[in-house]
Amino acid sequence: MTVVHAVLARLPAPLRAVALKHRELVKFAIVGGTTFVIDNGIWFLLKFTILESKPITAKAIAVIIAIIVSYILNREWSFRTRGGRERHHEAALFFLISAGGVVINLIPPYLSRYVFNLEELHVTRLVQEIADFASGSIIGMVLAMFFRFWGFRTWVFPDELGHRRGDKDDGEDDNIIHLGHS
Repeated sequence: MTVVHAVLARLPAPLRAVALKHRELVKFAIVGGTTFVIDNGIWFLLKFTILESKPITAKAIAVIIAIIVSYILNREWSFRTRGGRERHHEAALFFLISAGGVVINLIPPYLSRYVFNLEELHVTRLVQEIADFASGSIIGMVLAMFFRFWGFRTWVFPDELGHRRGDKDDGEDDNIIHLGHS
């Protein structure tokens, strides 16, 4: 039994039905949580060390690394039953949509720092760091997430191109539906 099967087996039936109905979104959110940790870990590492004077550059680098991980995880797990494009075309579209997400992600921390002056020259270091986290890691990331999910489903991994790996996706969905109903 996979981890996904084990988790779904423990969910109450109504919640399990919602999770199954929106499984791509759930998988996308899990990938997003993973890349959230990667993004923020790298961002804070860079921001508090070698890029201390360039927090937006540090965030951009962290987001780009997280996007590469996101492509691999989304392609191989979240949207594996969609697509059908040649890999180079799919990757180009993925990174183009993700670039739009990077721009969206960087707007809130840019506004926070340079429009609202929430940087150490005008506020305490604690206020600056809270503003950076709230604007870059919460507001920016949530806005970019909605944009990416829409863009990935619409252009990168569209359903109308058919299944990339055959007509069935390894039977996972058929097995999951019957969990807990023996």
